[in-house]
Amino acid sequence: MKFKNILLVCAATMMLSACADWIFRIDIPQGNFLDKKDVEKLRIEMTKEQVEFVLGKPVVADSFDHDTWYYLYQMKRGMKKRGEDFRKELVIKFKEGKVSEVIGDFELSEEFETPLDQ
Repeated sequence: MKFKNILLVCAATMMLSACADWIFRIDIPQGNFLDKKDVEKLRIEMTKEQVEFVLGKPVVADSFDHDTWYYLYQMKRGMKKRGEDFRKELVIKFKEGKVSEVIGDFELSEEFETPLDQ
């Protein structure tokens, strides 16, 4: 009798585990989604207002250093079929209220080193 119960439990477990892909799980995006074409609009010596107009408000503004902005985006996939989880980051540093350095997972345009005024 015990053997039949164990066999029944094992069979039920295997059948239910096969249905795991039928359960819908949503993707969870967090942070600022940055499009490549928007990042390519960045130029050296842009003001903070101009950067905010192009990229939006940063997710994190450093409390101790008001001249560093962090744009973070993370996607946690609900189902592996839709792709892998990923994280993208862009850090913008300002000097005297103007962009001095941009670091992160995005490639900058060739015109980045050319200020908008020229």
